[in-house]
Parts: sequence; C-alpha cells; structure tokens
Amino acid sequence: MKILVINCGSSSLKYQLLDMKDESVLCKGSIERIGLKINGGEENVIVKVGDDKFTYDKELKDHVAAFNEVKYILSEGEHKVIDSFSEIDAIGHRIVQGGDRYTKSVLVTEKVVKDVEELAPLAPLHNPAHLMGYRACLEVVGPDVPQVFVFDTSFHSTMPPKAYMYAVPYEYYEKYAVRRYGFHGTSHKFVSHRVAEKMGKNIKDLKIITCHLGNGSSVAAVDHGKVVDTSMGFTPLDGFMMGTRSGGVDPSVVTFIMKKLNLTPDEMDNILNKQSGVNAISGISSDDRDICAAQNAGNERAILAHEMQAYEIAKYIGSYIAAMNGVDAIVFTAGIGENAIPVREKVVSYLGYLGVTLDKDANGHRGEEIVISTPDSKVKVAVIPTNEELAICRETVALV
Repeated sequence: MKILVINCGSSSLKYQLLDMKDESVLCKGSIERIGLKINGGEENVIVKVGDDKFTYDKELKDHVAAFNEVKYILSEGEHKVIDSFSEIDAIGHRIVQGGDRYTKSVLVTEKVVKDVEELAPLAPLHNPAHLMGYRACLEVVGPDVPQVFVFDTSFHSTMPPKAYMYAVPYEYYEKYAVRRYGFHGTSHKFVSHRVAEKMGKNIKDLKIITCHLGNGSSVAAVDHGKVVDTSMGFTPLDGFMMGTRSGGVDPSVVTFIMKKLNLTPDEMDNILNKQSGVNAISGISSDDRDICAAQNAGNERAILAHEMQAYEIAKYIGSYIAAMNGVDAIVFTAGIGENAIPVREKVVSYLGYLGVTLDKDANGHRGEEIVISTPDSKVKVAVIPTNEELAICRETVALV
C-alpha cells in the first residue's frame, strides 16, 4: 500500500510518499511560494529521492497547480518513483485543529470538511490552508481515492476538564469553545509509543513526559497512554518560549503594552507570535543553531535565551511529574530536542531530585534514537526522532 502524506500551509505544500509494505520513504519534498511570483534563481520546489536532492523554480498559481506538480514529480518526471498516480491507495492530511469534535482520525466526508471549516477561527492560519490542500487533491485524483484527516489536537482529547478549562467566565467555553486544546499531538503520540516500545513495556503501564522542541514547542504528560495535560493551549502560543513565540506571559503585560503603544489585537498577536521568544531575548535569531554559535562566542543574551528556555521546559516537566504523581520516561524530540545538546543537558540538570543522571557521551549525539540517561538513572531519558508523516500514514492505513 502506498500512502501520500500532505501538509499544506497558505503558500506551501509538503509531501511524502511512503510504501507501507516496509514503511519506506519513496520520495519527499516541498513546494514554497504557491500563488506568489518567483524571482530568478529562487528554487521553490524541493525533491528528495533516497540520498539525492533536486531543486528548481516554478511559479504555481494555486494549490491545485502545486498538487499537479507533485503528481508530475512522483509519476512522470525525471526522478519519478511510481509509474502511475493510480498506484497511490490513499492520501493522509495533517489538520491542526479538530476542536472537541474529533478525538481520532477520520475518513473525509462533506460533513468533516464543513466541521473543519467551522473550526477555522480556532486555527485561522492552518485549517483553511489544510482544506486548500484537500480540495486540490480532490480535484486532481477525484473522489475514488480515500482521503484521511489526522488532527494535531486529537491525541490531547483525553485531557480532563480540570486541565483543559480556563478560569474565565464559563460562557466563553460554552459560546466560543475557549479551552486548552494542545498541538503537536501526532508527534507526542509517535514518540511516547516509541519510547514504550524501546523500553519493552506497554505504554498503558508507563508515565511519560514528551518534549517536542522546535521552532514551535510543547510538552505533554502521557499517563498510561493518555494525555492528561499539555503546554500549548487555545492556540500554539501558550506554554514556554519558542523560536518567535512568547509562550505564557502575564495577561496584564499584553493589555499594558497594547495601551502603551496603542496596538490593535492583530498587531499584538503578531508581536507575541512572530517577534518574541528566543528571537527577542537573544536579539540574534530564532534558529537554535545561531543561538548555539553565539552562546559559544560568549554572547550574554544568547546565553540568557538558552537559560530561560531550559528553565521553563524543566518547570513544565516538574509540574507534569506532579500531575501524574511520578514519571518513568522523559523524551526529547523535534529539531531542538533531537539536536541541541546544551539544551538537553541544561534541562536534565534540573532533575537531580528525581535521581536522573545524564550520560554525557550519549547526549553528545545528534538526531539519533538514543537513551541519554545512565543505566542507574531512576528515570529513563531518551531522544526519539519524531516521524509525523509515518504516524499519519499509519493512521491512514488503519482507516482505509
């Protein structure tokens, strides 16, 4: 069975074709700047087949044109990996926001599409873009190819009301669905199940804390296979500091700054989402590689950014240990979690009270599946590279 995974943004389309016979990746890549003018030499199409990578530029007026380009790449072009697009058995889509309507992945129907549209106000940058991708696929492949929506929020749907409710007037929850939803659910699910497998235990017998650390970051408490709390909230802005997102701040800071600078809600939203976080504290970049280089050069603000980041992550880990009354394993994943050696070391340094001890040699590895705690550590700490595309594929196969 061959499954195509699609993850659409407002002007981008990421794709990956997997052969589920052995879960191998046949081809993957991305198309950027959809609907925008392409300047000469601006290579916006990326194709990866095995160890080979190819790039070129092409103006594509909309997502239908972009998906047709994916069809050409996979089944017709110089680097094609299948003889016909009819070999694709199903298409799986990442959908950020499923609200409280979708607690698991579903086959797409007219009602599902309508629901995702209605949930767009909760994820205005994401859900409409995902639907553009779905409709582009539908136009190109027709209704006979099954399509599946896999929701970022569904893994977190097991949170109890005491964790997902906010202490604001209850009518806001009833009228506007204001509550904690959580995100990165596909990643948290994948790595929590993988660490249980690596430990040789059933996930239903474990208490696990998963740390998805990238440009967007979140921590989740997975108690016996079910999420009981997570750091992201009503939107992906909540939690701890990220690349350009502030994470949680005193709400009065928001209103204070808005009054001082006479800002609109949209302007304040832009500051909190795109001008804050590690980028704002370091004054250098939102990219952790740049922060690491500046820290190694002695830049004090880069050092502060990493110290704040690790401190806030450690606080969330500590609070989730309390929420679950213990922990068996802590997992680092995603771009920073898999590669930022100093961040992992600093976070673990706060966990001595748990009897956690770090294997510095093991922690020196990047991008590998590896246990970074010592054999006598009271809690296992591991790095598990996330694979959201494979997780979406598995969900798609299970449904079709």
